[in-house]
Amino acid sequence: MTKAPALFMTGKASIGGVPVFAELSLKVAAGQWTCLLGSSGVGKSTVLKLFAGLGDHVEFVGEYGARDGHMQGRVALMAQSDLLLPWLSVRDNVALGAKLRGEARNHDRVMQVLSRVGLQDKASRKPSELSGGQRQRVALARTLMEDRAIVLLDEPFSALDAKNRSLMQELTAEVLHGRTVLLVTHDPAEAARLGHVINVMTETGIEDVVPPKGAVPRAIDDAAVLQVQTSLLARLRKDT
Repeated sequence: MTKAPALFMTGKASIGGVPVFAELSLKVAAGQWTCLLGSSGVGKSTVLKLFAGLGDHVEFVGEYGARDGHMQGRVALMAQSDLLLPWLSVRDNVALGAKLRGEARNHDRVMQVLSRVGLQDKASRKPSELSGGQRQRVALARTLMEDRAIVLLDEPFSALDAKNRSLMQELTAEVLHGRTVLLVTHDPAEAARLGHVINVMTETGIEDVVPPKGAVPRAIDDAAVLQVQTSLLARLRKDT
């Protein structure tokens, strides 16, 4: 993995002439988790798509990228849906990126990554044989297999039950330590647990929120986490 860079975005976006977000200025800290919250339709996922290089349909006026100058080959995206191919085994799903690029699969590395997310004994299973939490761990393993310095997360835990959501938050924070992570989420509790930096995206731009103190992932019952969670929810309710 190359050194994790800081990211920036300054500008406005539209699709087919319809504004998606107005002028904003977003900074994503190097090697840390930045959580981006906001009401539905405010443009959070469009921000991720632009950083991921998937914004060909977006008309963007401004600048964005890595502070050290390049994004090519440094970005991994983990979406809300696990996007596993049902006809492939867990092992083959994790190695999918190499296959699509025409590269040889590194079996030893695949098994190392699966071991890290606790699924080495499920390598031969098909996605239909896994629980929702296990499928998300496979998606995380596939993200890790790409070994990118920049990781974009688009509500990757929102479909999980409360127990598995908290466990996946903790696992993901552990295995993505030291990478530049931008997490789009609707969940104030998630942002309060995981954010080194917390931003709220509104129709008028980006607002900074002071995160709780302490290393991430923070305890779910920490008083400061609960306080920030409450204030974030109150802030989001203003935009509904």
